[in-house]
Amino acid sequence: MNIAVCDDENIIREQIKNLIEKQALNHILKIYSSGRELLEEKLHFDIIFLDIQMEGLNGIDTAKKLRERGEETILIFITGLKEYVFDAFDVSAFHYLLKPVEEEKFYRVFQRAFEELKKREQKKQGEGQEQFFIKTRTRCFTINKNDILFIENRARKVEIHTKKEIIEIYAVMNELEQQLGQNFYRCHRGYLVNMTYIMEYNADSIQLKTGETVYLAKGKYNEFVKVYMRYLKSKGACLG
Repeated sequence: MNIAVCDDENIIREQIKNLIEKQALNHILKIYSSGRELLEEKLHFDIIFLDIQMEGLNGIDTAKKLRERGEETILIFITGLKEYVFDAFDVSAFHYLLKPVEEEKFYRVFQRAFEELKKREQKKQGEGQEQFFIKTRTRCFTINKNDILFIENRARKVEIHTKKEIIEIYAVMNELEQQLGQNFYRCHRGYLVNMTYIMEYNADSIQLKTGETVYLAKGKYNEFVKVYMRYLKSKGACLG
């Protein structure tokens, strides 16, 4: 298990470091004093404890850059002001810790993060490999459902945008919506998005971790927020 602590206050860095070392076995721990330092090393971490209010690049912007390059790390924010926590929703934060960090609270959050990490590993071995059958004019094949970023309606055809390519097929969006299941949301008449890859959203669009943008129908905004919050909660990526 790879863990990082990023905070510009030495006393907080040392406290979190000591708390982790009391709890975690077989782990690699790296300590950073700035968001830029964390990003420059370009290492993958399973869990990151990240201060929100840092000099220079703050924790929210650091987290956005991590998500933009595809990192699905479990983010636990550290902050002195609770109101900053609401910004954490935009980067799919797992939880937060208020300064001064209480030892008992830390252990509860850390244990939940550890359990979430195990669930994600199990999902990669199971659900993450669920296959989706595709038939085009020239070939028939399967792909992993989780490799699909979004689907775009193009008149009588649809474009399946995956991590590697765009696949064009004849299909009906309603049928695809049923086949793909609950991780996908019909955010617009012409779009079906994999909620796994959502990075942020506003009243009329959804931005993905890959940098692509899909439309969000204004009449669906409230429903989308509810569905997406339920999705995050089901994955353990919720605050509170």
